[in-house]
Amino acid sequence: MRKILIIEDQQSIAELEKDYLEINHFQVDIANRGCEGLSKALNKDYDLILLDLMLPDMDGFEICKKIRKEKNIPILIISAKGEEIDKVRGLGIGADDYISKPFSPNELVARVKAHLNRFDRLTGRAEKERQVIQIKNLTINQISHHIFLDNKEINLTLKEFEILNFLASHPNIVFSKEQIYDHVWGDDSYGDIATIAVHIKKIRDKIEKDPQKPRFIDTLWGSGYRFNK
Repeated sequence: MRKILIIEDQQSIAELEKDYLEINHFQVDIANRGCEGLSKALNKDYDLILLDLMLPDMDGFEICKKIRKEKNIPILIISAKGEEIDKVRGLGIGADDYISKPFSPNELVARVKAHLNRFDRLTGRAEKERQVIQIKNLTINQISHHIFLDNKEINLTLKEFEILNFLASHPNIVFSKEQIYDHVWGDDSYGDIATIAVHIKKIRDKIEKDPQKPRFIDTLWGSGYRFNK
């Protein structure tokens, strides 16, 4: 879940922003004072910051400059100071956007999503996330072929990895032995599909705490196998 920090001294506005963001599945922290907000921004990991300029204890422009020196994340200024010079100054010191009060909560959420998507494209985050499957305590790196269980590396053979990766990439879908064999070995391969059951057993022995009561890969008798998410 993406984390957002709101630095806003007006509690009613901060709560309004928080409510709309949480409805859209963001995790939100609020800081009502500038010093508190700066400390949180520099010492915790956030994906985006909403920053008010008119704070009682610290200049919002100064906060923006200090955050930008340390963090490469989107900063959206939200302020009643709607003068063009303030917008130019805010963008000039590193803010990514400037929203004037009063504002539409739906527009705020839309801008937050747009800036997060833009940041993900620029940093390659979206692509990196597609390369890693994280389900429960199991991590599958599809590029390096590394498997981690509780942060401990698990060694799989190439075919074991391909079977596990195929099932985990399509969670909660049942695949027959024939379908798994065709995907991993190829449509033109000729072999015994019974090897699938052998490979599944070996995978379970390596990733399941109790292979007899698997949490990850279910057997549906007469149908095939399903990876649980």
